[in-house]
Amino acid sequence: MASAIAAISLFATLEFALISGASAQLPIEEEVEAIATAPVNASANLKTNAPEETGPVLPTLIEMSDATAVRSMDMLMVSVMVQQVEKARTPKGAKKIAADIAKEKYGWGSYQFSCLNSLWTRESNWNYRARNPRTGAHGIPQALPAAKMDVIATDWRTNPVTQIRWGLHYIDVRYETPCKALAKFKRSRYY
Repeated sequence: MASAIAAISLFATLEFALISGASAQLPIEEEVEAIATAPVNASANLKTNAPEETGPVLPTLIEMSDATAVRSMDMLMVSVMVQQVEKARTPKGAKKIAADIAKEKYGWGSYQFSCLNSLWTRESNWNYRARNPRTGAHGIPQALPAAKMDVIATDWRTNPVTQIRWGLHYIDVRYETPCKALAKFKRSRYY
């Protein structure tokens, strides 16, 4: 995660420098500047050698505008979301993402997650491509009709995180907790 943030930050800095033609702003202490510009006393036999510039001076500080900072944060958020989606394409990753979202957004701990795990293992085995050919139910939560998931995002066919978010929201609104949804499933074979 830290490497992704560093990469985004570096990319945003380089992008800003290239697009805006930002000039280098090297921090120069007033004392150093005063010493460098002071007249040299010839009788003191002091020799000064000015450093030769062998290459371009690279900026050590770039001031970013608010718009560039916002774009950098947008890029970071997209990077995090892409990592989440890729992780959730496997059952193990989907379970981890679901547990995190359930805890963060709904306050459901490990007991509720064990009910959710049982429910969605029976429904889809945590496979985001799962589709019931008879009913048309789709995804990890087996939404029926599947187009219901449009309320979260339109990428529900291919995005397991969208399916997880919709499924957790559905359980929260309809049953309050995953354990109550599992109890309903055990009674009627659907929830």
